Amino acid sequence: MTPRQQLDEFIDRFTPEVATLARRALGKMRKLTPGAFELVYDNYNALAIGFSPTERAGDGIFSIALFPPHASLFFLQGAKLPDPTRRLRGTGSVVRHIVLEDMAIFHAPDVRTLIDLALARAKVALDPKQRRRLIIKSISPKQRPRRPLRRPRAR
Repeated sequence: MTPRQQLDEFIDRFTPEVATLARRALGKMRKLTPGAFELVYDNYNALAIGFSPTERAGDGIFSIALFPPHASLFFLQGAKLPDPTRRLRGTGSVVRHIVLEDMAIFHAPDVRTLIDLALARAKVALDPKQRRRLIIKSISPKQRPRRPLRRPRAR
């Protein structure tokens, strides 16, 4: 199986809504990050697809992470980004994220500014002449369910 086929299989484990949004978000990020390596981590809690100028996760600039109820856009070097509209969530010392409610978020001027700033301030710049590669970095043998658990109906 090719890495692309593996990624498709990983995404198909989520609800159709999350899977569709994820595929569209990945397409958008591919356009915004020419020359990026796509680093895939099928982890215990989430499926993460990072966009990095190198094969090193530590150089990553963005990732799309899929969780059972939603997808998020992570700014992997986002803690120091100016965020006057307070779009970014998280309190860690390095990473911030935005929950992707729909694709319109990518067209919001403040989000586009954050994306542009993240690209401009990246530790290692993307090389748009570099060939894009999709690399499956890890697959966790134990994983949480990829679809929200159904709760019993109250009587």
